Amino acid sequence: MDRTAISDLKIKLFADGAEKERMLELAGKPYITGFTTNPTLMRKAGVTDYAAFAKDILAAITDKPISFEVFSDEFAEMERQANIINSWGPNVYVKIPVTNTKHESSGLLIRRLVERGVRVNVTAILTVEQVAEIAGVLSPTVPSIVSVFAGRIADTGRDPVPYMVAAKKILAANPVAELLWASTRELYNIIQAEEIGCHIITVTPDILKKLEKLSYDLDTLSLETVKMFYDDGQKVGYSLYE
Repeated sequence: MDRTAISDLKIKLFADGAEKERMLELAGKPYITGFTTNPTLMRKAGVTDYAAFAKDILAAITDKPISFEVFSDEFAEMERQANIINSWGPNVYVKIPVTNTKHESSGLLIRRLVERGVRVNVTAILTVEQVAEIAGVLSPTVPSIVSVFAGRIADTGRDPVPYMVAAKKILAANPVAELLWASTRELYNIIQAEEIGCHIITVTPDILKKLEKLSYDLDTLSLETVKMFYDDGQKVGYSLYE
């Protein structure tokens, strides 16, 4: 599938990150329709006050969904944190990992949260069985996001597409559950995710930089590559003599 412009894409592009200036810049882009964060991204961005950072972002970005993740390993504390995060704004999704570190399912917690109207983003999903379990506890009236880490599936040498296709079928019965392609590795993943029918894909800063290459002329790209190799050789001053 060739696309001529970003505007041709039907899939929602969510920016993945936790750098305030970059998030505010991207909030002004019409093709960015939401944001996802997590504790790892926040740590890398130097965020030390979780609540202050989140509230600062939410004060500036009010019209696009933003996911903030709980950071406990105990379900009771996850639930307490989820209720606090949910109270921060109407565009908030609460990220809940599919299990805790003891490999105990978060299903019952997720059920309790959605029954109270909390919009969840269930994260770190890698198997079809996990998708099926989570689908069984979601509400048909409370919007939710199911984040399947397609890129991490691919990192194991497996084709993620059949997993995502299966996930889409499982979630088809829920009119307000959206399938998200997570851990994007390359620009082509956006095309793959759209062809499958994923509702959302998270896009990292590195991938965002490549959006201008969407359906870029390959002959032009070949010439630019040749020039890059030539220019680098000239800059180093390589020479060969017998």
